[in-house]
Parts: sequence; structure tokens; C-alpha cells
Amino acid sequence: MNMKRVMFVGTMIVTMSFAGTAWSKSAISPIPLASWSIVSINSKDDNKDELLSALNLSSEEDLYQDLYVGKSLKTIADENDGDFSQIVAYQVHQLSQQLKDRLAKGSITQEQYEAQHAELEQIVLESASTSYEWA
Repeated sequence: MNMKRVMFVGTMIVTMSFAGTAWSKSAISPIPLASWSIVSINSKDDNKDELLSALNLSSEEDLYQDLYVGKSLKTIADENDGDFSQIVAYQVHQLSQQLKDRLAKGSITQEQYEAQHAELEQIVLESASTSYEWA
């Protein structure tokens, strides 16, 4: 896989992780800063952030700082005794749901859905294991 594709997909996954729920909102209504989260609201416990729990981090600010200095999600999980497999599973689930939504809306065909869904886990694994320097 070439580096441009890895960078593009990695950036896309991180962006979707941070703002996945924000994209479903109207562009006219502002998203309140206090209630916005980097993960979907479809968690078992409304007060518990699944990504932060899997990374074993206490705040979104900690995650932001670690990503800003170029750490990968795998590195962050390893440093904090987090569960990397849970992180991958969570991101694959989120992206699978987005693909299902796109298929239901008719923006992709069944063949496109199957092709993209087949490579989701590999793409997430590569992206979450890659460190990105923000020069």
C-alpha cells in the first residue's frame, strides 16, 4: 500500500473518530462545545467514552496532546496499558456503520460496500499503528 493512501485513510479515520457524530448534525445549528465528544453517543454508559476507556486515558485533552505530538493510537494504548484490540474493534464498528448508512442512502453500491467493508480492519490496523508527524 502506498504512503499517500495510508496517510489519506489514516487522516480520514482520525477525523471520523473525532467528528463522526458532528457530521450528522445540521451545519446551521452549532455544536455545543461542552457536550461534544470525539466518539459516538451510542455507548453503553453515557458518561463513559469508549475510545478514552480503551486507551486508558482520563480526558480528551490527553488524547489530543498525544496525537498532536505524533503518537499513534497503538503507542498511546501501550503507554497507558490500554486495549488496542478494543480500539480497533471500536473504529471498525464505527466505520462499518457509516458504510451501512451510505449503502442505505444509495450513495454506494452493494459491490462498493462489500469491497470497502472487506478492507476496513486492515486499514484501521495500519492507521492506528502509524505515527503522524505534524511538522
